[in-house]
Amino acid sequence: MIALFAVWDAAAQAPSPPERGFFNRMLHPFASAKKKGPKYQDPRLRGLLLDVQVPTEPIRLSEVRQLRIQAILRNIGSSPVSIDFPTSQRIDIHLLNSAGEVLTRWSENRAFTEEIGNLTINPREEVVYNETIATRELQPGRVYSVEVFFPKYPELVARQKFMTAP
Repeated sequence: MIALFAVWDAAAQAPSPPERGFFNRMLHPFASAKKKGPKYQDPRLRGLLLDVQVPTEPIRLSEVRQLRIQAILRNIGSSPVSIDFPTSQRIDIHLLNSAGEVLTRWSENRAFTEEIGNLTINPREEVVYNETIATRELQPGRVYSVEVFFPKYPELVARQKFMTAP
């Protein structure tokens, strides 16, 4: 019960960029809808936006053993952002069922070294992580979610739903 609440609580706090308001559109009708960065508690993360992409069509489990996942970390701010990592692991991926329970962890069958790393993302740049995760725990005709996050920075989390074909 506690683990379920922790997963739900992390998803509830996942920041999303605000839309332009009515008065802003009226006063500046030709202005672009500039994305503002989410408000993170950790000031080092300001300007970062994490997005996850999975295939849009329903996944045929008889044909697909590994689900392709693309995680994109963008710096939409105006200054460089530097983040540190205690190990060689940068991201982690979870496959969740509709109740939010973790079915598969991407990091379970991976070995990470104890090497300190640093990642600096300049303004208007992005870092793309292309990974795959096993679909052996999935069943046909159901809705699942992929959750991508940075273990050292729990605020950097993105979730995307997908469906399996019947």
